[in-house]
Amino acid sequence: MDHHEHNHVAELAALELAGGMHTAFAAVRMVRRGQTRAGKPFFDIRLSDRSRTIAGKIWSDASRAMAAADELKPGDHVKALFEVDEYKGALQLSIKGLRPAEPGEPGYDGATLVDEGHDLVADLLCDVLVFDIETVPAVDLRKVPPTIGQAVAKHAERNEWDVSKVMSLSPYLGQVVSLAVGNGDQDPRTQDVTVFVVPPPGAVLSALPSWIRPVSEPELLRAFWTLAGHASCVVSYNGRGFDVPFMLGRSLIHSVPVRVDLMSSPYALRPHLDLYGVVAPGGGFGRGPASLDVVCWALGFTSPKESMDGSMVAATYAKGDVAQIALYNAGDVRATTAVYQRVRDGVLRFRDDW
Repeated sequence: MDHHEHNHVAELAALELAGGMHTAFAAVRMVRRGQTRAGKPFFDIRLSDRSRTIAGKIWSDASRAMAAADELKPGDHVKALFEVDEYKGALQLSIKGLRPAEPGEPGYDGATLVDEGHDLVADLLCDVLVFDIETVPAVDLRKVPPTIGQAVAKHAERNEWDVSKVMSLSPYLGQVVSLAVGNGDQDPRTQDVTVFVVPPPGAVLSALPSWIRPVSEPELLRAFWTLAGHASCVVSYNGRGFDVPFMLGRSLIHSVPVRVDLMSSPYALRPHLDLYGVVAPGGGFGRGPASLDVVCWALGFTSPKESMDGSMVAATYAKGDVAQIALYNAGDVRATTAVYQRVRDGVLRFRDDW
């Protein structure tokens, strides 16, 4: 890459679909060599700064960038020259030049490339992230404006739910109190699942095992986006329908940067693989129930719903028993991992886009 041709250094958060070349300093989150159907080599790469993670491609005609990518590993800081393209509804970088960032060069500050949540998850970074959340009401309806209370009451009546469920399902009325994460490449029977929990205000916690990490909700959100930004694939069960929109809403409220787009390209397998969309295409409409509990039973896996279910989380949280919620949440991740590996080995290996 010529040092004098492109002096303006863009921030990844500000990138949009537009013509012309850009340069940016970034941290490498993932780099993987692939091959086109015509047999030509290319690289998939994911680059990030403190506010955003974005995917890119290096094609064989960018020979110097290809050679540079061969030497990279996750965590390296680079300067990239690229065009901004669109692929399946999401922005993608077409990288033309790439080299290691040099200490002291204009525009480079390594501290700005480190995720805010990195210290929370430095030991948990993985290529395939499996996650699940648990939520509870966050507001006292007696203290909200009358119009808000009326909206909740109407929604509850229309769906024949109690108001607690209505609030637990809304990121504007509920909060995330548990986030379970695991490495999708591990054996689910022995998988190391870590659970971030948000204790109730004023709760006196008994000693928790090391796999349960008490945090604030903003810290939980930063931990999630750091892990999701690092992974090449984020795996959920109905994450498009609930978990990700909820995390997006809570991130907006707490001004926590959303690092990677997990909602666009609904039929894409990366960066977000929602297993519900694979095992129950079309939302299961007309095919009967396809909850995680049903699918686990059908596939012969241990159901996470045997000792607890989502309707019990709010009451359990009110008692301050975050350890019980964490145990239930971790079971969901192990079950999701088991389904993921069955789907990966039995279905996805036939997909060109996997």
